[in-house]
Amino acid sequence: MNKNKAVFLDRDGTIVVHEPYLSSPDQLKLLPNAAEGIRLFKESGYLVIVITNQSGIARGFFDEERLTLIHKKLMSMLKDEGVEIDDIYYCPHYTEGVVEEYKLDCDCRKPKPKMLLNAAKQHNIDLTQSLMIGDSEVDMQAGKNAGCTSILIRNGCTDSTNTASIAMMDYVVKDLLEAARLFIR
Repeated sequence: MNKNKAVFLDRDGTIVVHEPYLSSPDQLKLLPNAAEGIRLFKESGYLVIVITNQSGIARGFFDEERLTLIHKKLMSMLKDEGVEIDDIYYCPHYTEGVVEEYKLDCDCRKPKPKMLLNAAKQHNIDLTQSLMIGDSEVDMQAGKNAGCTSILIRNGCTDSTNTASIAMMDYVVKDLLEAARLFIR
Protein backbone atom coordinates (compact mmCIF):
# COMPACT_ATOMS: atom_id res chain seq x y z
CA MET A 1 0.00 0.00 0.00
CA ASN A 2 1.33 3.41 -0.96
CA LYS A 3 2.06 5.83 1.84
CA ASN A 4 0.71 9.36 1.89
CA LYS A 5 2.77 12.53 1.86
CA ALA A 6 1.79 15.29 4.24
CA VAL A 7 2.44 18.90 4.99
CA PHE A 8 2.53 19.48 8.74
CA LEU A 9 1.66 23.05 9.64
CA ASP A 10 2.26 24.98 12.81
CA ARG A 11 -0.91 26.98 13.62
CA ASP A 12 0.04 30.38 15.07
CA GLY A 13 2.19 32.47 12.77
CA THR A 14 1.80 29.95 9.95
CA ILE A 15 -1.95 29.64 9.25
CA VAL A 16 -3.33 32.32 11.57
CA VAL A 17 -1.97 35.62 12.86
CA HIS A 18 0.10 34.97 15.99
CA GLU A 19 -1.76 36.09 19.12
CA PRO A 20 0.02 35.22 22.39
CA TYR A 21 -2.00 32.41 24.04
CA LEU A 22 -4.88 32.78 21.61
CA SER A 23 -7.84 31.78 23.78
CA SER A 24 -10.98 32.79 21.87
CA PRO A 25 -12.32 31.81 18.43
CA ASP A 26 -12.93 35.55 17.87
CA GLN A 27 -9.16 36.16 17.90
CA LEU A 28 -8.55 33.96 14.84
CA LYS A 29 -7.44 35.78 11.70
CA LEU A 30 -6.15 33.83 8.70
CA LEU A 31 -2.78 34.98 7.41
CA PRO A 32 -2.70 36.30 3.83
CA ASN A 33 -2.21 33.45 1.31
CA ALA A 34 -2.58 30.73 3.97
CA ALA A 35 -5.76 29.23 2.49
CA GLU A 36 -4.36 29.46 -1.04
CA GLY A 37 -1.16 27.66 0.02
CA ILE A 38 -3.20 24.92 1.71
CA ARG A 39 -5.36 24.59 -1.43
CA LEU A 40 -2.28 24.05 -3.63
CA PHE A 41 -0.91 21.39 -1.27
CA LYS A 42 -4.29 19.60 -1.15
CA GLU A 43 -4.68 19.72 -4.96
CA SER A 44 -1.23 18.14 -5.25
CA GLY A 45 -2.14 15.18 -3.06
CA TYR A 46 -0.71 16.24 0.29
CA LEU A 47 -2.54 15.59 3.52
CA VAL A 48 -2.61 18.82 5.55
CA ILE A 49 -2.17 18.33 9.30
CA VAL A 50 -1.84 21.01 11.97
CA ILE A 51 0.77 20.36 14.68
CA THR A 52 0.55 22.89 17.52
CA ASN A 53 1.91 23.39 21.03
CA GLN A 54 -0.85 24.77 23.26
CA SER A 55 0.81 25.37 26.62
CA GLY A 56 -1.94 27.89 27.42
CA ILE A 57 -3.92 24.87 28.64
CA ALA A 58 -1.23 23.85 31.16
CA ARG A 59 -0.79 27.51 32.10
CA GLY A 60 -4.52 27.74 32.93
CA PHE A 61 -5.31 30.41 30.31
CA PHE A 62 -7.96 28.23 28.62
CA ASP A 63 -9.14 24.61 28.65
CA GLU A 64 -9.36 21.86 26.05
CA GLU A 65 -13.05 22.59 25.41
CA ARG A 66 -12.11 26.18 24.48
CA LEU A 67 -9.32 24.89 22.22
CA THR A 68 -11.85 22.61 20.49
CA LEU A 69 -14.05 25.67 19.78
CA ILE A 70 -11.03 27.56 18.41
CA HIS A 71 -10.15 24.65 16.10
CA LYS A 72 -13.79 24.27 14.94
CA LYS A 73 -13.78 27.96 14.03
CA LEU A 74 -10.45 27.58 12.22
CA MET A 75 -11.84 24.65 10.19
CA SER A 76 -14.94 26.71 9.39
CA MET A 77 -12.88 29.75 8.30
CA LEU A 78 -10.78 27.55 6.02
CA LYS A 79 -13.89 25.85 4.65
CA ASP A 80 -15.26 29.31 3.81
CA GLU A 81 -12.08 29.77 1.74
CA GLY A 82 -12.74 26.43 0.02
CA VAL A 83 -10.09 24.33 1.79
CA GLU A 84 -10.05 21.65 4.44
CA ILE A 85 -7.34 20.34 6.69
CA ASP A 86 -7.15 16.63 7.43
CA ASP A 87 -6.39 16.66 11.15
CA ILE A 88 -5.15 18.70 14.09
CA TYR A 89 -2.74 17.46 16.76
CA TYR A 90 -1.95 19.57 19.80
CA CYS A 91 0.18 19.32 22.92
CA PRO A 92 -1.45 20.81 26.05
CA HIS A 93 1.56 20.13 28.30
CA TYR A 94 4.11 22.45 29.86
CA THR A 95 6.52 21.64 32.69
CA GLU A 96 5.99 25.05 34.33
CA GLY A 97 2.20 24.83 34.04
CA VAL A 98 -0.25 25.49 36.88
CA VAL A 99 -2.83 22.85 35.89
CA GLU A 100 -1.45 19.68 37.54
CA GLU A 101 -2.69 17.14 34.98
CA TYR A 102 -0.85 18.99 32.18
CA LYS A 103 2.28 19.92 34.15
CA LEU A 104 4.65 17.33 32.76
CA ASP A 105 7.61 16.74 30.50
CA CYS A 106 5.83 14.93 27.67
CA ASP A 107 6.95 13.35 24.40
CA CYS A 108 4.58 15.43 22.27
CA ARG A 109 5.67 19.04 22.86
CA LYS A 110 7.58 20.33 19.84
CA PRO A 111 10.54 20.09 19.18
CA LYS A 112 9.89 16.45 20.15
CA PRO A 113 8.37 14.65 17.16
CA LYS A 114 5.60 12.57 18.80
CA MET A 115 2.69 14.52 17.26
CA LEU A 116 4.17 14.02 13.78
CA LEU A 117 4.94 10.35 14.48
CA ASN A 118 1.38 9.76 15.74
CA ALA A 119 -0.05 11.49 12.65
CA ALA A 120 2.19 9.40 10.39
CA LYS A 121 0.96 6.20 12.01
CA GLN A 122 -2.71 7.22 11.98
CA HIS A 123 -2.71 8.55 8.39
CA ASN A 124 -0.17 6.17 6.79
CA ILE A 125 2.33 8.96 6.05
CA ASP A 126 5.84 8.66 4.66
CA LEU A 127 7.69 11.25 6.77
CA THR A 128 10.64 11.36 4.34
CA GLN A 129 8.25 12.65 1.64
CA SER A 130 6.62 15.14 4.00
CA LEU A 131 7.15 18.76 5.02
CA MET A 132 7.03 20.60 8.34
CA ILE A 133 6.21 24.29 7.91
CA GLY A 134 6.33 26.73 10.80
CA ASP A 135 7.64 30.04 12.04
CA SER A 136 9.93 28.96 14.85
CA GLU A 137 13.03 26.97 15.66
CA VAL A 138 10.98 24.35 17.57
CA ASP A 139 8.93 23.75 14.39
CA MET A 140 12.12 23.23 12.38
CA GLN A 141 13.54 20.87 15.02
CA ALA A 142 10.29 18.89 15.25
CA GLY A 143 10.32 18.42 11.48
CA LYS A 144 13.95 17.31 11.47
CA ASN A 145 13.40 15.00 14.46
CA ALA A 146 10.59 13.30 12.51
CA GLY A 147 12.62 13.04 9.29
CA CYS A 148 10.72 15.73 7.34
CA THR A 149 11.91 18.60 5.18
CA SER A 150 11.65 21.78 7.29
CA ILE A 151 10.46 25.11 5.90
CA LEU A 152 10.65 28.28 7.95
CA ILE A 153 8.13 31.04 7.41
CA ARG A 154 9.89 34.31 8.06
CA ASN A 155 7.02 36.48 9.20
CA GLY A 156 8.60 39.08 11.42
CA CYS A 157 8.05 37.06 14.63
CA THR A 158 10.99 34.84 13.76
CA ASP A 159 14.51 35.60 14.88
CA SER A 160 16.16 34.32 11.72
CA THR A 161 19.67 35.23 12.88
CA ASN A 162 19.72 32.23 15.23
CA THR A 163 22.33 29.87 13.79
CA ALA A 164 20.70 26.79 15.33
CA SER A 165 17.45 27.45 13.48
CA ILE A 166 19.34 28.23 10.26
CA ALA A 167 21.00 24.81 10.50
CA MET A 168 17.61 23.15 11.06
CA MET A 169 15.73 24.57 8.11
CA ASP A 170 15.87 23.45 4.51
CA TYR A 171 14.00 26.44 3.05
CA VAL A 172 12.89 29.93 4.08
CA VAL A 173 9.69 31.43 2.66
CA LYS A 174 7.46 34.41 3.35
CA ASP A 175 4.16 32.48 3.60
CA LEU A 176 2.33 29.20 2.91
CA LEU A 177 1.67 30.12 -0.70
CA GLU A 178 5.39 30.56 -1.42
CA ALA A 179 6.05 27.23 0.34
CA ALA A 180 3.44 25.48 -1.80
CA ARG A 181 4.84 26.96 -5.01
CA LEU A 182 8.31 25.64 -4.06
CA PHE A 183 7.07 22.04 -3.87
CA ILE A 184 4.35 21.96 -6.47
CA ARG A 185 5.49 22.03 -10.03
